Amino acid sequence: MKRRIRVVAAVIYNEHNQILCAKRSAEMSMPGKWEFPGGKVENGESDVDALTREIKEELQCEIEVERLITEVNHEYEAIIVQLVTYAAKIMKGIPLKSEHEKLEWLTLDQLSSVDWAEADLPTVALLAK
Repeated sequence: MKRRIRVVAAVIYNEHNQILCAKRSAEMSMPGKWEFPGGKVENGESDVDALTREIKEELQCEIEVERLITEVNHEYEAIIVQLVTYAAKIMKGIPLKSEHEKLEWLTLDQLSSVDWAEADLPTVALLAK
């Protein structure tokens, strides 16, 4: 039986209506794939607390989580990922890459120009509508 993990991700908008996208580094699983920043929800942690913590760890920023966008279950070869995405905005700090190879602000029209991790594709499609 495959292991299930709950993951939260932030669709972070800036003042130009661009979305912060992150390219996975060579040291991460699925290297080179793009994703919305975030991470695993720890035991006893709410989605919002986990997302706030992950963004602070990954990007050195403080965010405000605004609303749920969607929830997706995606089955990879080894695990099942329950990915929950939320709209968010940066309240303090400038995003700095610490784990990812690259961070980029993309417009809605540009989202389809990068190679997304499969679990993120439903969110990308929803945003592009």
